[in-house]
Amino acid sequence: MTTTRVALVGGTGKLGSIIARVIEQTDGFEILTILGSASDLSELDGADLVVDASTPAVSIDVVRAAIERGINVLVGTSGWSAERIALVRPLVDAAGTGAVFIPNFSLGSVLGTALAAAAAPFFPSIEIVEAHRETKVDSPSGTAVRTAELIAAARAGAGPVESPYVDQRARGQQVASVPVHSLRRPGVVARQETILSGAGESLSIVHDTVDPAAAYAPGIRIALAAARDASGVAVGLDTFIDIGVGLPAEPPAAVTAQEASVDEGAAPGQVARVTGA
Repeated sequence: MTTTRVALVGGTGKLGSIIARVIEQTDGFEILTILGSASDLSELDGADLVVDASTPAVSIDVVRAAIERGINVLVGTSGWSAERIALVRPLVDAAGTGAVFIPNFSLGSVLGTALAAAAAPFFPSIEIVEAHRETKVDSPSGTAVRTAELIAAARAGAGPVESPYVDQRARGQQVASVPVHSLRRPGVVARQETILSGAGESLSIVHDTVDPAAAYAPGIRIALAAARDASGVAVGLDTFIDIGVGLPAEPPAAVTAQEASVDEGAAPGQVARVTGA
């Protein structure tokens, strides 16, 4: 088996450290170099795959540097909206490389997003509340953005969600017409609740990450294998696994690439629940 040499950017951060351990434990992959967010990107030279777990401000430069070198890239950094990803697509196509963007490596989170998108056409009012530890620098989270974009795509026939008084700052930030509320506080790892409301009822879809290392590892392994062989742009773990829930077509600015199928079994380290009221 040929070993894939990985240049890991942001490898000393929380997510980067988890990715580093997974790479070390995964056959067919080895870490060539670990870069910090301030490292010279010439250190990517010689890698077969670039994995980006840096910061939103640095990520675009990492992706461009990988594409310019003809190296496939796996992006786990938050902050990549469908519009931003669309700007990268021509570069990837011209270079003949692959770029895989993963808003969340948690399989439970992917299912939560898919369930929210599946339910979206049936509820006129939808809002997202996401919470992360106080050290997360960006908001809304990449997962919340991805969820809102897929909700909007699922409601293409029904139209935008009802979101009154969004001119008031306390009503959150609108993403694809969906109000998103971000909490940054100690005592939480990662939590997202999608609240769907209609006449006389509501449905809440909640996902909690309680052990990031355990929750992310299966998804990281899937993403590594997919990114190594990718051609073009792909977004989300659901591109590579059958989650059993039909997702809407990607938002107009987002693009999918070839599919791969990997069975990772159960998803440890996380809690998901769906409640109706």
